[in-house]
Amino acid sequence: MELPIDHFRLLGVSPSANAEEVLRAFQLRLDRPPKQGFTYEVLAQRSELLRLSADLLSNPAERQSYELALIEGSSGLELSSNREVAGLLLLWESNSSFQAFKLAKKALQPPQAPALGSGRESDLTLIAALSCRDASIEEQACRRYASGADLLQEGIQLLQRMGKLVEERKTLESDLKTLLPYRILDLLSREKEDDKSHQEGLILLEDFVNKRGGLEGKRNSEKIAGLNQNDFELFFLQIRKFLTAKEQSKIYVNWFRRGSEDAGFLAAFSLIASGFSYRKPELLQEARKYLRNINVNGFDPMPLIGCLDLLLGDVNQAESRFRSSSDEKLKDWLDNYPGETLGALCDYCRNWLKKDVLVGFRDIEFQTVNLDDWFDSKEVQIYVEQLETKGALGIAKAGFSFLSSLAPEQQIENDFSKSPEEQADLPMPGGALDEILKEKSFKSLLQRKEGFLIPGLVKKLIAKYDSTIELIKHSDFKSFILKRPIYTSSLAFILLFIFGISFGILTQRKPSANNDLNNISESKFAKPDDNKNKDNGSSEIVNSEESLDLSQLIPLTSLAPSNQEIKSLVESWLAGKADILNGSESQFLSTVARPSLFNRVIEQRKKDKLLGQKQIIDANITSINIVQRSDRRIEADVELNYQDKSISSSGEILSETVIPSLKVKYIIGKNKKNWLVVDYISGN
Repeated sequence: MELPIDHFRLLGVSPSANAEEVLRAFQLRLDRPPKQGFTYEVLAQRSELLRLSADLLSNPAERQSYELALIEGSSGLELSSNREVAGLLLLWESNSSFQAFKLAKKALQPPQAPALGSGRESDLTLIAALSCRDASIEEQACRRYASGADLLQEGIQLLQRMGKLVEERKTLESDLKTLLPYRILDLLSREKEDDKSHQEGLILLEDFVNKRGGLEGKRNSEKIAGLNQNDFELFFLQIRKFLTAKEQSKIYVNWFRRGSEDAGFLAAFSLIASGFSYRKPELLQEARKYLRNINVNGFDPMPLIGCLDLLLGDVNQAESRFRSSSDEKLKDWLDNYPGETLGALCDYCRNWLKKDVLVGFRDIEFQTVNLDDWFDSKEVQIYVEQLETKGALGIAKAGFSFLSSLAPEQQIENDFSKSPEEQADLPMPGGALDEILKEKSFKSLLQRKEGFLIPGLVKKLIAKYDSTIELIKHSDFKSFILKRPIYTSSLAFILLFIFGISFGILTQRKPSANNDLNNISESKFAKPDDNKNKDNGSSEIVNSEESLDLSQLIPLTSLAPSNQEIKSLVESWLAGKADILNGSESQFLSTVARPSLFNRVIEQRKKDKLLGQKQIIDANITSINIVQRSDRRIEADVELNYQDKSISSSGEILSETVIPSLKVKYIIGKNKKNWLVVDYISGN
């Protein structure tokens, strides 16, 4: 074997050392042999090699000849087979750990592999373990963390194959775990051209977070890879800037599906950042579902969803979201904004994108956030027009179903996403509509109640027309809106629809018949309590010992459910949700909640089951206040005495939450037949 070292380094002296210094160094090395458990034979060979180097360097003639050979390019020491192991030991001692590890590993493999159980095998394995760890430490000192980790993995695999030195192997494994965050950082921060290293870093990152139990570290309370939760969050902030928005959204979605709520929030932001930067509005639509599914106390998604509505061209819906926020300061700011409301929404959205959304991505660089550029984008215009086309088709569908049905109970299918303002009958608008409808006879015809079976529908269409005109007149996106033919077609459709429905009904039915039908409808379906509920949309539930039987309540089909029926509907939702999350079955949850809410509970149960957990929830209604009521939508503020426990399969309590007074806003909506819980917001 040729050892990549000279006599000076082997002995540990400077090339300028004199004979006396050489002999002193020799004696010092003899007195301090390694204490790691090498055999007597290899230690004796070590001493012999040191003596040969000392003799050569202390003899002037031999030293001069050797130095001349070094100058001419000679390097390395040729060792006989019986001195190879001792040479590797001295190589490791001379701080050439990397070379010592590679040569020791090679010597342990066929055809050079020593006899099983021999002292040579034992010494080579120990040299490999010690030099591997030292070589890794040297790489880390030079910030080559991935290379250091690779060396540790090689050493661990070698020791596993040899079946020796269990304690040394555990030390290497511990070092490798501690090195993991730095290794990930090293791989992800490399040049963009090194895609192989980047992908390896992504795989390690995802595996690391999964082992922690998500970004929150739910699965382990102790330090993982040497990081507690605070340390991990700092580390994660550091590596985010080395990931693209697309990469981040992909891994966040995976973590969210494994039960990490924080990942759902980050998934939404990365989708928005990617969608806004690369003009892909469909990603904003996808981000919306993650924001809506975040169920964290104190988190108010309404302003953020409102910003998405704004970016997708729905200004009215955006304002409605902001008005529905639980943040009173935000609503005060909106009310006191010095300019138009649209300007306030744009300012908020622009600031939100700049400070919260578009930061922390490898591929996104920006100086300013320009909403005009966003709306001038052809991709955005096409997508928004498609959304509007679907909306226009929805109006047409609703109109034709109205013409084909005369019974008051057969109303237009409800869209649970509509705001309270859209649910209520709107007053007749003026302004731009007055200028267009100059014919007094036509205008008076529209305003005559006896000309329509359901006047509220026509009022809503007229109001929609008027709000569209006002939006075109005042919007900062005027140039964008006027370019979109869908607005022109929508205006024409609404006018034609109003005229057609009016003319058709007036020519086919006499006013008296319509009045009689209205009278019959009102007498058939009205209840004594109905007028009271309509006059006063806010009423407090009176505590009563009488409670409706859930089996009799479900499904709730009352045209105007009483306050007690609404309370029982919410109780049914709470009980059914608790049953499923406890691992039981619920026979009625799907009949009291909209499909998306029901599926959300089922998905949560699947996640808990994968983790070997279940939830025990105890929620009792202490008060309920009906704050808004219409024919299709009811909004209720509910106060709960709430307690939940997360329990492992062994019965261990993993976490526990107790909230004596939890406030939740429930939205109750009616589909074609019965009332359902369609949404809820905690912390209101």
